[in-house]
Amino acid sequence: VNCAAIPHHLLESEMFGYEKGAFTGASQRKLGKFELANNGTLLLDEIGEMDIHLQAKLLRVIQEEEVDRVGGHEPVPVDVRIVATTNADLLRGIDEKSFRSDLYYRLNVVPIKIPPLRERNGDVDLLSDFFLTKYSRRNGRPKPRLTAETMALLRAHSWPGNVRELENVIERAVLLCGGDSIVPENLCLEELVLSDPPEEIPPGEGEFSAGKGMTLR
Repeated sequence: VNCAAIPHHLLESEMFGYEKGAFTGASQRKLGKFELANNGTLLLDEIGEMDIHLQAKLLRVIQEEEVDRVGGHEPVPVDVRIVATTNADLLRGIDEKSFRSDLYYRLNVVPIKIPPLRERNGDVDLLSDFFLTKYSRRNGRPKPRLTAETMALLRAHSWPGNVRELENVIERAVLLCGGDSIVPENLCLEELVLSDPPEEIPPGEGEFSAGKGMTLR
């Protein structure tokens, strides 16, 4: 369940389901993701984006191991393993009253912090090879190889866009390379953070001063 992509007023019924006639348009019963994931695993992606009122209902489901469908009369028992992911600072969210502390500590059983790609340089090789295979197959062409110079550039890049940026770079390179090797020119790498403008600008030039670029996260 992508908690950021679904409007908060629909997320409750998406997770917990609803009964026929619970609201206008509910023409039949719908099972929520918790019931569908019974005896399995449910991934709550971007948990930090969930509305705080819905967080209280989620906490109850986790504690009681049962869900209440919207418009339902009896709770439904569920046995679900929950994996929650976020790129937000939940501790800051607790301080700002946008995330419940009791839900945080209930979910925080086995925390796994994944560092940004720039801090795990060795993964660049593995991910690059994976994306090479993926996009070569998708485009129906032989898998090209990365030259030593190309691989050195990939390892040295700061990857402000993380793994998604690397994937886009490799996909573009697969499309642009003309032979069986990907050379540095095929990468089209560019730093998204621009340098500061020069301190002195000659008179009559540069009426509009350059600002800093935007960094994608």
